[in-house]
Amino acid sequence: MIPASDIDPFCTEFFDDPYPAHAVLRDAGPVVYLSRYDIHAVARYDDVRAMLMDWDSYTSARGVGLSDFAREKPWRLPSLLLETDPPLHDRTRKLMDKVLSPAAIRGLRDAFATAADTLIDTLLARGTFDAVPDLAEAYPLTVFPDAVGMPPENRRFLLPYGNMVFNSFGPRNSYFETAVADAEPVLAWVRAQTRRDALSASGFGAAIHAAADDGTVSEAEAEVLVRSLLTAGVDTTVNGLCAAVYCLARFPAAFQRLRADPSLARAAFEEAVRLESPVQTFFRTTTRAVSIGGETVPEGTKVLMLLGAANRDPRRWDRPDDYDIARRNAGHVGFGTGIHGCVGAVLARLEGEVVLNALVRKAAGLEIAGEPKRRYNNTLRGMASLPVRIVAA
Repeated sequence: MIPASDIDPFCTEFFDDPYPAHAVLRDAGPVVYLSRYDIHAVARYDDVRAMLMDWDSYTSARGVGLSDFAREKPWRLPSLLLETDPPLHDRTRKLMDKVLSPAAIRGLRDAFATAADTLIDTLLARGTFDAVPDLAEAYPLTVFPDAVGMPPENRRFLLPYGNMVFNSFGPRNSYFETAVADAEPVLAWVRAQTRRDALSASGFGAAIHAAADDGTVSEAEAEVLVRSLLTAGVDTTVNGLCAAVYCLARFPAAFQRLRADPSLARAAFEEAVRLESPVQTFFRTTTRAVSIGGETVPEGTKVLMLLGAANRDPRRWDRPDDYDIARRNAGHVGFGTGIHGCVGAVLARLEGEVVLNALVRKAAGLEIAGEPKRRYNNTLRGMASLPVRIVAA
């Protein structure tokens, strides 16, 4: 029998400290019925990963949020990457993997590293700063739109846009209503940025539109894919960078170990993504009656995958609540996995690596200098403010 729970994974108390509830849900069983929303949830690593890998049984095409696209009209245009399944998904994902190829990412490294050095030098001169607007937001909003080929004006619109999209994956609660209250100017700006004539002749946006010329995608699909890139390329990085700074400030031994070996910067970023899980949840919908841990879940059931709970599951991880930059953390689901894994992860990883590398090369210490404040979102775990102090090496 599937256990039931009245835990609300979309309320302020849960967002403030989700870990006790994660443990309750993991210990309750492989699948739990959440009575508040008439949905099921999985919180154990093995079950979350199995769902992510089985797109045929757990479809994304009916929406990766609480809303079921088979039963209600989507509030927003569905993503051609996150919310499609093969064969359509194969065509669009193949294009995006080509645009964001290893060679393309390598081509960005020097410019991204230079921008990271410049930013860290500026912050070192100040000594004390807010790591959210001054680092975690400032850095991606500098380098990522340049890589896409966007103009410099109004780039900060990318932040409320991402907040809006990720809130829409949850219920229509106060967080969602607040996020969409002033949606129209943001949506109009984003729509304008996806058009070919708004983008430079070089960059990821132009490469996506070039695929419309050879018939790989339509012009309309190219605009939707640019929009998907704008969603995937900012929020995961902003919250991932914030998580990394937060972890390094709370674990001074890890900061000093990274100082001693800056080549661990990529691993330090990955471990922060595992521990803090900037993307906490996503949904799937069952395409048939499925068995989860020996329990039958009917066709057409919305199932919430608690990625953050999976990433701290003691069944999978030794000392799951520790920040260990030498941990073998391959397999964490902070960026998802399988065919719907985050398309922006390659950019997030590059940005995280070069920023942390610059930080530990130039700073002797890092500490929290004020009360951190959470930013509440139905899907994302991040901060609105993180005052920190750094000392030059």
